[in-house]
Amino acid sequence: MEDHRIKRVVVLGGGTAGWMSASYLGKALGPDVSITVIEAPQVGRIGVGEATVPNLHKTFFDYLGFTEEEWMRECNASFKMGIKFTNWRTPGTGEATARALGQGEDSFYHLFGLLANSDNLPISHHWTHQKLTGQTDEPFDYACYREPPVMDLNLSPRYMDGTKWTNYAWHFDANKVADFLCRFAVEKQGAIHIQDKMTGAEVDERGFITCVKTETGRVIEGDLFIDCSGFRALLINGVMREPFLDMSDHLLNDSAVATAVQHDDEAEGVEPYTGAIAMSSGWTWKIPMLGRFGTGYVFSSRFQSRDDATLEFCKMWGLDPETQPLNQIKFRVGRNRRAWVRNCVSIGLASCFLEPLESTGIYFTYAALYQLAKHFPDKRFDPILQSRFNAEIETMFDDTRDFLQAHFSFAPRNDTAFWRACKDLELADDIKEKMAMYRAGLPVNMPITDETTYYGNFDAEFRNFWNNSNYYCIFAGLDHMPEHTLPILAARPDMVDRSQAVFEGIKAKQKELIATLPSTYEYLRKLHGKTG
Repeated sequence: MEDHRIKRVVVLGGGTAGWMSASYLGKALGPDVSITVIEAPQVGRIGVGEATVPNLHKTFFDYLGFTEEEWMRECNASFKMGIKFTNWRTPGTGEATARALGQGEDSFYHLFGLLANSDNLPISHHWTHQKLTGQTDEPFDYACYREPPVMDLNLSPRYMDGTKWTNYAWHFDANKVADFLCRFAVEKQGAIHIQDKMTGAEVDERGFITCVKTETGRVIEGDLFIDCSGFRALLINGVMREPFLDMSDHLLNDSAVATAVQHDDEAEGVEPYTGAIAMSSGWTWKIPMLGRFGTGYVFSSRFQSRDDATLEFCKMWGLDPETQPLNQIKFRVGRNRRAWVRNCVSIGLASCFLEPLESTGIYFTYAALYQLAKHFPDKRFDPILQSRFNAEIETMFDDTRDFLQAHFSFAPRNDTAFWRACKDLELADDIKEKMAMYRAGLPVNMPITDETTYYGNFDAEFRNFWNNSNYYCIFAGLDHMPEHTLPILAARPDMVDRSQAVFEGIKAKQKELIATLPSTYEYLRKLHGKTG
């Protein structure tokens, strides 16, 4: 019988996406498949930090065989229990530094903790009933989750003995992640690392790529080519000529200015969350790690020049734009019409990109790798495999795009042309339906209250990444309330009465956690071996 197995995989591009691809596929495909990574010689990089979502360890690092402590130490990683949104309802008041640190009344959390249940209903619906009937003025996040008071005090999601009490994601140095995975893929899995620059590629009569040519004269042949060449998308958009679908009619931001800022952790603590601070024409992220934080202003060039954005950004942090190392970024928002074309699969920025508001960049990479391994072809490249893979990527991207757009479209802030323009953008039908469900008091996607289901079944989670609690955090945080509660709660006062014990239990747990948890700074110093 003819051997149709894929035996040579070529990854174009290093960085986070390239080395995640090499290491993941190296594990998934086994030692009989050779993996070659072609990485252009590095230029100077500014490590501005990367934020993630909670399933990263379970579906990627754990799959590769790393303990959480092992990879965290290698990547200067910290914890992220959620996102703190500041000034998304108003321009904010007070000094720039106070606004940057998220102080003041105009803030809310998007949390990764799981919602409690009462009578088989998420506690969010009981809170809605109390809110609409005038029984509570407490914000959704503080009433329904254990985490907010803990996060306010910069306490840790783990006890000093390592016991985990809530779900969380991570902050880390993406450059260190790429270096760590490069060493692993080369030294442990036998990946071939070629430091060279692509100058061209050859295709056969079917339009399949046969080889990549490099600046030094190398000809690197392969059966399957993974395009991780970033926004340049040298293979998928260049060689394969697959169209890129621009989505700037849904999201206005297309630029960023970023840097790393030194930080006095001992005096000020390490925040266990990502900051998302609204600005005049976009928003600024803050990603805390030991000794520094990464930060960047994501803005729309249609409403603010790069020079003005840089000045606004530097003023907020008290930085001198003439001396501070700054990374100026221009990005495209959208996705390829097809992420997989013939024998070329695009991963990471070469495939799709949405601004980093919900930290989905790295998630898009390992979710695509999971789907590629699940639909992995042989040399016959059955079209159904490509079709199903592309459909999964399209759904993942479009759902996330709609969720991000809702942040801007429903934000009450309207003091600048940018924020007013966000209200005029057309919403996709899917997010319109979700908003209608929310206003009617119905769950938006299936509520997930079981950690094993959420983080142990990637297929289920992949199709329902933005679950009920995500929408409630954002919609309620932006002061959008359902128009009425679920009719069953009006008809069953006994259910309302029983929910009170759940709310009281949340309050009791908040007090217990505040009294017993170490600070994030203390735990990270122990984790990273920094004593004295």
